[in-house]
Amino acid sequence: MNVVVLHRNFPGQFRHIVRHLVQGGHRLVGVGNMQAPGLAGVDLVRYDSKKLKIGGHRFLATVSSGVAHGEVVAHALTQLRGRGFVPDVVLAHPGWGEALYVKDVFPDVRLVSLFEFFYHAQGVDVGFEPGTEADFDQRANLRCRNMLHLTNLELCDAAVSPTAWQRSVHPATYHHKIQVAHEGVDTTLMAPDKAARFALPDGRELAPGDPVITFVARNLEPYRGFHRLMRTLPDIQRRCPEALTVIVGGDSVSYGRAPKDAANWREKLLAEVGPQLDLTRVVFTGQIPYLTYRSLLQVSAAHVYLTYPFVLSWSMLEAMSCGCLVLGSATPPVLEVLRHNENGLTFDFFDNDGLANLVEAALAHPENVTHLRTQARADIVANYDIQHGIQHYMKLLQGS
Repeated sequence: MNVVVLHRNFPGQFRHIVRHLVQGGHRLVGVGNMQAPGLAGVDLVRYDSKKLKIGGHRFLATVSSGVAHGEVVAHALTQLRGRGFVPDVVLAHPGWGEALYVKDVFPDVRLVSLFEFFYHAQGVDVGFEPGTEADFDQRANLRCRNMLHLTNLELCDAAVSPTAWQRSVHPATYHHKIQVAHEGVDTTLMAPDKAARFALPDGRELAPGDPVITFVARNLEPYRGFHRLMRTLPDIQRRCPEALTVIVGGDSVSYGRAPKDAANWREKLLAEVGPQLDLTRVVFTGQIPYLTYRSLLQVSAAHVYLTYPFVLSWSMLEAMSCGCLVLGSATPPVLEVLRHNENGLTFDFFDNDGLANLVEAALAHPENVTHLRTQARADIVANYDIQHGIQHYMKLLQGS
């Protein structure tokens, strides 16, 4: 097959299927922006989104940006067509608008699009936490953001969402079009290792069996429950005097908003609860290399994962694949994967005491949760390995 893979941050979520296609002898061209990392051995057509002129009403900022990105990508695809490259299928992440005009360049080409989320002004992430209810401007903005998603849902020939819950938040009219298929995690790479070691900045090394609490997010922010962990830490430290907490994540904002009264959420929460903490037992690593992150998961005694009702993080699946004991907030789509007392432990997102209880029990009696770790890895290998993702994606691309 001739395949175009379109992702702003190419290869993004499509890394595994791209490698599979290349290894299978398919002719593939990637399309991404100037900052896209690319992938060795794959031709990448880049576009410069910084040069785009975007204007219009403030509610239409996302739509205007999507139209501009769609136009510049259409020009890139037109150039590909002029060089004689006509794809059999286009695989796209349409969330930023780049796929809007694929059908205008290649009207007869199959378009498969990934849909991660559909915005709601209430009942999902917005308003989930008291004090975050949407005002009129936010509601209007979200409605306009969905214009882009609705257009992309209309345009594609087939669609995919990583989890059943993520599919469910899209309009029911399109559910017949959306298949559920997670892209998968590398369960061979992300596996338990008794010989793993994680080096701390002061030179100490952590090993499996040490009382290590871990927390990982791309950025430290409320959407991923960072504030809940921090407000629970003083209690956890009192109950678990030997425990060390290692927190991975940057200081930017991936989802939601930055705090109004601090440079970032880490500084805000440290100002709030720092005086109650023994900061010699809290390590902030920032963002770390992937294999270093793997080593941290492999030495974890209790891995805390919290999220609003939102897109499921790869990190939770990777933690389970590494045999972590995951303590997860009982929010969808966490509950789609994590089952209390079967392959992990769950607690109410707002129940700080419930989280502290679980951490205390896990560290005090690690032998009682060994079966949960074993089952967690078994479930990820059985249901979320990259080979499963590749099989699903190949069927989507081939229309079978």
